[in-house]
Amino acid sequence: MERAATVTSVPGLGGIGMGVTAVAAAWIASLQSSRAEWISVWLAEAVLALIIGGVAMIRKTEATKTFVWTRAGKLFARSFVPPIVAGMILTPAFYHANLAHLLPGLWLLLYGTAVTTAGAFSIRVVPIMGSCFMVLGAAAFLLPPSAGDWLMAVGFGFLQIGFGWLIARRYGG
Repeated sequence: MERAATVTSVPGLGGIGMGVTAVAAAWIASLQSSRAEWISVWLAEAVLALIIGGVAMIRKTEATKTFVWTRAGKLFARSFVPPIVAGMILTPAFYHANLAHLLPGLWLLLYGTAVTTAGAFSIRVVPIMGSCFMVLGAAAFLLPPSAGDWLMAVGFGFLQIGFGWLIARRYGG
């Protein structure tokens, strides 16, 4: 009964894939000579991660013969999307206000918020992962801007890989 009220199609293997590409993006972004190029790398990574996660979620639902758009799935999406949209709106605003050095904190914090709130409708490990992202986001505001790529690699890379492995192992694909 509890499982019917949760989203179990969170893709562990997709999370691992997203994490691997994020580690590569952090390294590539750290080599960029301008903030615009740096943002371009991370925006390309965000699109790639969305594709990887989406394809992995579809494959997991097909393999487990479950549905994404259950009541819990809709609640998950409604909780996940608003913080992501906020990040989409605030990213160009921060860039144009010469606050791009704050973007790692913003992105980690808002993604963590999305995962934590949506995780209320998912398996228990998902909101824990979101909380870890939120801690990293808060740390990014306290640490020097030079720590941004490192924190992005830790969060979007290694946290995604670690939690992806845990989800794949305990909950499948």
